[in-house]
Parts: sequence; C-alpha cells; structure tokens
Amino acid sequence: MSTYSFEGRSTIVTGAASGIGRAAALGFARRGAKVLVADLQEEQARRVVEGIEGAGGTALAVVGDLSEQQVVDRVAATAAEEFGGIDILVNNAGVMDRMSRLGETEDAEWERTLRINLTAPFLLTRAVLPHMTRAGRGSLVFTASEASLRGGVAGASYTAAKHGLVGLVKSVAATYRDSGIRANAIGPGPTSTGIQVDIAPDSPGAAALAPVLGLINGVSTPEQQAAAILFLASEEASFINGAVLPVDGGWAAL
Repeated sequence: MSTYSFEGRSTIVTGAASGIGRAAALGFARRGAKVLVADLQEEQARRVVEGIEGAGGTALAVVGDLSEQQVVDRVAATAAEEFGGIDILVNNAGVMDRMSRLGETEDAEWERTLRINLTAPFLLTRAVLPHMTRAGRGSLVFTASEASLRGGVAGASYTAAKHGLVGLVKSVAATYRDSGIRANAIGPGPTSTGIQVDIAPDSPGAAALAPVLGLINGVSTPEQQAAAILFLASEEASFINGAVLPVDGGWAAL
C-alpha cells in the first residue's frame, strides 16, 4: 500500500463509476482527496459516492456526457465551487471501437470514438486549466492505451484517438510546465474493467489482433492501473511530466 497523501486535494475522475476510474476515485479518497465522480451512469456513480462517504471521505457526482460542453462546464464549476479549486484531473473515461480497419470504419464509429476518447478530455482539460494556472499548480493524468503505443491492437478510430491523446498530453506538458502543471498518461494493457467491445461481425480487426494475444502477460486489475494513476498524480512524481507509463506487464517492451 502506497503512502501517497492527497489530503484536502480537489480531484476530478472521469469514468469513475466503474473499472479503472472507480478504483482511482476510491484510491484518491482513501488518501484524503475530495473526489468529483464524473460519469454517464447515474446509479453507478451514486454508489461510488456513497462508498466514499460511508468510509468517511468527501465526494459528489456529476452525471452527463463529457463530450458536451455544458456538462464539462458543470463538472469544472462544481469541483471548483464545492471543493475550493481543482488540483487533479484524471481523464479516464473512454470507449472501445468496433475493431474495424480504416477501410471498414463507418463515420458513426469514427466520430463516437474520437468524441469520447479525445474531444472529451480536450474539453475538460481546457476547462480546468484556468483554475490550475491561477493556483500555480496542477496534475493531469490521462488514460491512454497500448493502442497509443502501436498500431495493431485495436481498430483505426480507437488507435487514432489514443495516439491523439498522447499528443495532447505532451503538448500540455510542454506548454504549461512553467505554470506548475504536469500532464502524464498511463498506457494500460488488457484490464478486467468490463468495458463493452462491440466488434463488427465482418471486421478483420479481431483477426488482426489474434497473433499478438500470445504476447500479453496476463490481465491487470483496475486497482493495478489506478495505482499508476495515483503515483503520477502525487508529489512523489513531481518531476515527471509528459510521460506515458505502460502498465501492461511488460508488453510494450517486447
């Protein structure tokens, strides 16, 4: 168990109703953070908040589609007003594509995957940056993917979105470092999160992925991924900026 302290820190975690986001929200709360649970799933988000409060922590939920500007504005304003600022943002919410190659990718698949995996983190990061720059500090952690490090483990839209997310991380890290703001990402390998993968029946994507499945060294738990998020957000990682940390059992090293 790590000893990182987030006592009194205001923290936003997206996709916090389940999986990696839930594990991160609970981890921050156990270490003293005030946590805003942002998710589309109202009932599940409420249960996470109740769990945090039942353990003596402070949490609240904002429900909505984070690719919509009005929801993003509500998340940032609520955290700032209720918690007295915004110290940490974890851009974790995401969806899988249908494992389609570019030639078989339909507009709807492309637009949905980029909207949720790339546009939503852009919008929320933009919304919290004024709060962080005024405070002269802030930590941003993004959930990227093995698909942000290579080209053959997902469909075209998911791969493009996660590569774009890494570019966003590095841009923020480079341009806001003088403002006391750090931006980093984790690159999860296969994780038991329950995320739904609606693979198109005629998609060659799954077949293309099959040869690399044997390279995967097991499946991680959400808590293992959350541990990396907490580390990157902590003061112990204060000189780490613009990094993408693979959390994949060594898959990225192969």
